[in-house]
Amino acid sequence: MPIQSYPLSQLSAFSSLLLDYLEEKPNLKNLYQNSPSITGFKNQLVDKKSFPASHRKVLVEVLQDQYQGVEKAPSIEKLLDDNTFTVTTGHQLNLMTGPLYVIYKIVSTINLAKQLKAAYPAYNFIPIYWMATEDHDWDEINHVHLNQSTFQWNTQQQGAVGRFNLDGIGDFLSSLPFSLPIFQQAYTQNKTLSEAVRCYMHELFGKEGLICLDADDARLKSLFLPIMEADLLDHVHEPLVEKQNQQLNDLGYKTQINARGINLFYLVDGIRERIEKQSDLFKVLNQSIQFNTEELKNELHVHPERFSPNVVLRPIYQECILPNLAYLGGPAEVAYWLQLKGIFDQHQIPYPIVLPRNFALLLPALEQKRIDKLGIQIPDLFLSEASLIRKYVLENTIYSLDFNQEIEAVNPILDQMVLKAKQVDPTLEGSIMAERQRWINGLDRMAKKLKRAEERNHETAIRQIQQVKARLFPHGNWQERYDNLLDYYLEKPSLIQDLLDSFDPLNFELYVIPIKPSNA
Repeated sequence: MPIQSYPLSQLSAFSSLLLDYLEEKPNLKNLYQNSPSITGFKNQLVDKKSFPASHRKVLVEVLQDQYQGVEKAPSIEKLLDDNTFTVTTGHQLNLMTGPLYVIYKIVSTINLAKQLKAAYPAYNFIPIYWMATEDHDWDEINHVHLNQSTFQWNTQQQGAVGRFNLDGIGDFLSSLPFSLPIFQQAYTQNKTLSEAVRCYMHELFGKEGLICLDADDARLKSLFLPIMEADLLDHVHEPLVEKQNQQLNDLGYKTQINARGINLFYLVDGIRERIEKQSDLFKVLNQSIQFNTEELKNELHVHPERFSPNVVLRPIYQECILPNLAYLGGPAEVAYWLQLKGIFDQHQIPYPIVLPRNFALLLPALEQKRIDKLGIQIPDLFLSEASLIRKYVLENTIYSLDFNQEIEAVNPILDQMVLKAKQVDPTLEGSIMAERQRWINGLDRMAKKLKRAEERNHETAIRQIQQVKARLFPHGNWQERYDNLLDYYLEKPSLIQDLLDSFDPLNFELYVIPIKPSNA
């Protein structure tokens, strides 16, 4: 089976906001700057041309330090050229690459850089993986699913996960059912989780030009200092996001995030806690740390690295330190980026083109065989299991299980009985109407009984549907949000190359990729 693709609009899996944005509906035009298309990048290149050379210099210095000692390091110095731009994706530091969609994000970003080079050959485009090293939600990333089992790294460390040391990771590594040398080396030959992730991502994608950036750096935070100060002292960002949220709500869309008066954490080793203004003091929640206004300003200017943006400010931090044209993320990320343009306008920083990363369904040969035998269409797999079974039974029964015609035939008779009853004794209308409803309810019960009986006639097919759903949507999750790369990579080492050959980041469709062993 060749690789097939299906428009996202055919799948019951994506929000109307995402679909309307990709269709460039007029009611959303003022929520972003340039369209998510190859022609939109022509304007984006002009908008980002003003990126400061001084910021490029700092960025290159930081990256050269972070890649020191890495063999075959990417061409970092190209970022000094004002004709060089980046396209970026970002994610948490999941163990062993985490769920499949992390790989999809990176491949989509690499392929976008290639497409832009082909379309605009006078420029250079570098794919960036923004490592969310300052994130502190350890419970979200402290495990990996392999062979349909969960393996967890237990550590008492707290704070920014990128700073976690790897001294106690040996038990986790030894518990895994399989691994690859690149992961063993990454976790055993580096000191921190950030360094380990950079190591294995470079091994997997370095030859494609991918650069991994750890933005937890005082030099980069210094570039962001004016925006952090405006947030801390003037609280300028909350009303900007609220205004955009109100517009989205008025249009009938759901919003993903809300801003706070202060959208920064206080960050030191072992601690990443929100900063909140209480009366005349700025307090670090759950800590005994507090500042008055002058002390806070001094702390910010002397130690900008101690302040960490939340989800509201992370996007503009990215655009402040990168000559970036686009951000590629999941559906929820695209949605919350559409809440943030007011912040970019406030600070006169170009808003990037926001794109959904590519989506894929890896289809093992056995599941393909079952799907073909059942005659199920790929988009139907995204229905709930119960809905898919009902649809299958209705489409494959030789009898009609729909009682609408019978109900329509009975209705006139029941209506006539009600009319006669009213003529004889108006007080009987209520009881006759109740009897009429009991008739209709009885027909409905009969229809449900027939459907259940027909489902029993399709027990084998239903069991196969359940097996397909369990394999492709483990524990009710999308495959790409649960399964790990290694579940497929060991059997099919060409998988990453297949993704690189298949994904088109400007083609907003689901890719169905057959998985057959390399020796098949």
